[in-house]
Amino acid sequence: MTEQLTEKRSVVVEREFAFPAERLWRALTQPHLIEEWLMKNDFKPTVGHRFNLRGEWGGVLDCEVLTIEPEKTLAYTWNFSHEDAAFDLKSIVTFTLTPTGAGTHLRVEQAGFSPTQKQAFGGAHAGWKQFFAKLDEVLARAG
Repeated sequence: MTEQLTEKRSVVVEREFAFPAERLWRALTQPHLIEEWLMKNDFKPTVGHRFNLRGEWGGVLDCEVLTIEPEKTLAYTWNFSHEDAAFDLKSIVTFTLTPTGAGTHLRVEQAGFSPTQKQAFGGAHAGWKQFFAKLDEVLARAG
């Protein structure tokens, strides 16, 4: 029983973008572009940099850059402190870019949801799909 309670779940969303990895990388690492598709932020592409993502709903996510491999992998913590354990989240978001013949395959994994965080898990799954739709629009304009 204890093992089930400590087991963490991950949201994974994948999508093919008709743009080169270099363009996706810029949208994932340049603060003004991140703001257009994700949230307001003070991101810097430096391992160890602590930053905030500020949602339109008024929430603030505490983040720290963990991994940077240009045009391949970006990972950072995605922590949201909340008094309700169902929404108190300590997670890691990892973006993986893979060049394809038609552009770039982007995979995002947000790991760290407890089994009791069903609403947060579902919200993240829907949220990443919406973020990817906005990202596609930003990439099309950034050309």
